[in-house]
Amino acid sequence: MSKVMAFVKRNPVVTVAAVAALITMFLVPPDAQYLGYFDWRTLTCLFCVLAVVCALKNIQFFYLLARKIIERFKNLRVAVIALVYITFIGSMLIANDMALLTFLPLGYFVLKRTGKEHAMALVFIFQNIAANLGGMLTPFGNPQNLYLYSHFAIPDGEFVLIMLPPFLLAITLITLCCFLIPKDPLQIRGEKVELPKARTAVYMVLFALAIVIVFRGVPYWIGLIVIPTALLFLDRKALKDVDYGLLCTFVLFFIFSGNLARIPAVQDFFGGLLELNTLLVSVVSCQFISNVPTAILLSQFTENYQQLLVGVNIGGTGTLIASLASLITFREYAKYNQGRMLRYVLVFTLFNFLFLGVLTVFELMIL
Repeated sequence: MSKVMAFVKRNPVVTVAAVAALITMFLVPPDAQYLGYFDWRTLTCLFCVLAVVCALKNIQFFYLLARKIIERFKNLRVAVIALVYITFIGSMLIANDMALLTFLPLGYFVLKRTGKEHAMALVFIFQNIAANLGGMLTPFGNPQNLYLYSHFAIPDGEFVLIMLPPFLLAITLITLCCFLIPKDPLQIRGEKVELPKARTAVYMVLFALAIVIVFRGVPYWIGLIVIPTALLFLDRKALKDVDYGLLCTFVLFFIFSGNLARIPAVQDFFGGLLELNTLLVSVVSCQFISNVPTAILLSQFTENYQQLLVGVNIGGTGTLIASLASLITFREYAKYNQGRMLRYVLVFTLFNFLFLGVLTVFELMIL
């Protein structure tokens, strides 16, 4: 029992997804239609991107890149802005979860080495918001984006145009928030880190292949063959480090949403609700069941992918469970700050609902 409880504590989202899927399986017993629930392209693209990112992380590629940028700045405020922007941009390229796992430790390192640990709560919260909102601009920036991009076959140009207004507002807001950090002087001395040139070049090629697959330039099954095969020889640890919990969460919520879509009463309920305002329904739903399951669930009941896409992205702010990325940040902060969690949750909630409110009102005004 202790092992079960430990698993639940480490994997709350997977646990909730498993329970939800099991409940619906009693209502809709497994049959041949289950095979149609899964978006294999989304799962493959997500796996390929995560695998290559893990390989790049293992050679300290992102760490070294971020360190070189941070070491150029001489005061705390500018260093925090750099950290936040690195996380913001990183989420667009390597997904929000991986950006946080990569750059939160760097934030801790900077604050610890310079004696500025008192700013850690704000820095982690700003990095978290940056990861959630920075990833909204690209199909592979957030897991829910990758799913909706594939599920609705959204054209590339239209995807960017839909997400550009809230993206630009988010950049403005997060930059303004960073000015709350004082301009304390600091100095960072770093140890020398060198990248293996040949391996780095191969990983960059694999990363480019993964991105081309996301944008439908290459059939996804090619990536499923090439990338794992290459990493099997170059870095088996990267294959082990892939966030299989996230992949499993997708599979379980595919079952959950697929079953609900086959229940007439549920179809009528969600169909009527989404007709009123898809944006607001998706934003509110994220606060209770997180943004990835919201995207998978609501996509079964609406064709208004424009509002759904925006809703599940800005809806990632708000409560602590609105995004898996927020839970990752909470876990990382708790690792370094035992006994200071209440203040963190209060400040986190304040800033996240501020962003959620401003972005939601802005989107309702431009609808």
